Amino acid sequence: RTDGSAEKTGPVRAVPQHSPAHAGAVTSVAALRPDLCVSGGKDKTVVVCNWRSGAVLRRFVGHEREITKVTCAPDSNRVFSASRDRTVMMWEFHRTSGPRQHFPGHDLVVTGLAVSPDALCLCTGSRDNTVCKWDVETGKRLGRAGISRNLVTHLCWVPGEPYVVQASEDKTIRIWDSRELQVAHTFPGKRHIQTCCDVSQDGRYCVSGSSGFTGEGCEATLWDLRQTRSQVREYRGHLQTVASCVFLPRGLAAAPVIATASYDCKVKIWDQES
Repeated sequence: RTDGSAEKTGPVRAVPQHSPAHAGAVTSVAALRPDLCVSGGKDKTVVVCNWRSGAVLRRFVGHEREITKVTCAPDSNRVFSASRDRTVMMWEFHRTSGPRQHFPGHDLVVTGLAVSPDALCLCTGSRDNTVCKWDVETGKRLGRAGISRNLVTHLCWVPGEPYVVQASEDKTIRIWDSRELQVAHTFPGKRHIQTCCDVSQDGRYCVSGSSGFTGEGCEATLWDLRQTRSQVREYRGHLQTVASCVFLPRGLAAAPVIATASYDCKVKIWDQES
């Protein structure tokens, strides 16, 4: 529980166990609807599951190599997947005859994926040091920008804004203006690779995760996106690389909270303010 309180005494409730949805490791997950989960795996497939029942509702096959990222368009039936085959595909939940759209154009594995709030544009990032912008309906590439040594690790769109936040192996967090596909701001570099990022629902803050080992690095960092555009605080406690970080929905705890997952086999819940 996020508030740290103990459950009421009584019989222990069994955790639901479901049959595996993938034939290999799961590499990325996203929420399509409150009851539906999208996942991508090393088996090159994208799967839509009902997380309550564990039932597999859709299985999308088309990529030639493992899936690196999956994401969903807000309030729609569209699912996007990126792969080590250097391509991105768009799938529709009710369509079973293959991908609705292709987005080829990167030279190396695609490692970042973000859909605009209006679901009209897609931004992708790659280990080829580039970020691309696409028209979702036509599949046309609207822009491409490259920065030396900018090996993209993650992308996320700022809610209600034309900005995209990007984490990189060059240890920095960048804010891109998607209208011209130009860097609007670069935060001061960290000591270690920035592996992941997320943006709060109000668009005020970004949190990023850091690589590291034996407690060196391994922190999550909170950044101010609107006023000072600076580092706000760090969350230290993991012993290995932070692989994922998210703002949890308001209402789960008395104060805003952030969740981090790490190679140290732990998930930690942090009070955002402290």
